[in-house]
Amino acid sequence: MSRLVILIASLFVLSCDQNLKSNAEDRWYTRDQVDFGAVLFSKNCAVCHGEEAEGPVGDWRQRLDDGSFPPPPLNGSAHAWHHPISMLLQVINEGGASFGGMMPAFSDTLGDGDKLAVIAYFQSYWTDEVYYRWELMGGTD
Repeated sequence: MSRLVILIASLFVLSCDQNLKSNAEDRWYTRDQVDFGAVLFSKNCAVCHGEEAEGPVGDWRQRLDDGSFPPPPLNGSAHAWHHPISMLLQVINEGGASFGGMMPAFSDTLGDGDKLAVIAYFQSYWTDEVYYRWELMGGTD
């Protein structure tokens, strides 16, 4: 009996994993947006968030000596994936001061398409699982 339960549980986990990957393959952005976003990210964001959106060395949740938080990783390993595009755009537009960070505002620096390309770029580092969970949370709303 226990072998049957293990077999059924294994099949369930495998089918869930397959659904997870197949549902997350179709992302909202295009390859062109990711490529353009890479250029913009490198020019405007990488100095703080890292070339591959990996964030700074150290714990991004620990305040710095000046009381601010360091820039978080944007590659899906921190909290950016918990926020819908509207919130990500708000942070890009207004900067990070209201969240305890030092990120400058980019509302006058980047156009709307540019900001979406930057988001596409760092989301391209998100695993299918992280992206799918983001979608379930209403990420594209």
